[in-house]
Amino acid sequence: MENNPWKITGEKEVYQNPWIALTEYDVLNPAGKKGIYGKVHFKNTAVGIMVLDEGMNTYLVGQYRFPLQAYSWEIPEGGSLIAGGVAPLEGAKRELLEETGLVAAHWQPLLEMHLSNSVSDEKAIIYLATGLTQQEAEPEETEQLVVRKMPFEEVYQMAEKGEITDSMSVAAIIKVKLMLVQGRLK
Repeated sequence: MENNPWKITGEKEVYQNPWIALTEYDVLNPAGKKGIYGKVHFKNTAVGIMVLDEGMNTYLVGQYRFPLQAYSWEIPEGGSLIAGGVAPLEGAKRELLEETGLVAAHWQPLLEMHLSNSVSDEKAIIYLATGLTQQEAEPEETEQLVVRKMPFEEVYQMAEKGEITDSMSVAAIIKVKLMLVQGRLK
């Protein structure tokens, strides 16, 4: 089942900017019929940071998300430039400081995921950050952020109720909850 049943017969780049590229492929689908397939290529690796302090509090970042035309509560997130050779962990450290002003002494990979694999190749790496020190946040000019420190259990309840809909955030919150229930996180 791991063989590629799709045959590419042509391709053209439709659009590109510093963050994404859109390619349209002429294909023969698995049934052998002609068609097209569009793929969004992301030039960054998405990084997310699940923060836990010694009191089992975490941090959410609230911001208006232009593509959704809606406000969203999320874990700290951003991108780590693949072409620029920025390691995902270094990008995560930068994003945590930018968005929350936090610096973490301890980092561990929490999970990796593909965010929308039917139309894009965007990969996400999410870290657990602990051993926190507060510094000054350094948001980018495109970010108008609200940062909330909250008990982890309250954040988990928000995810359960559908009040947090960002996929990286939901996955990270559920993973941490599972680790807590299984006693793998103290």
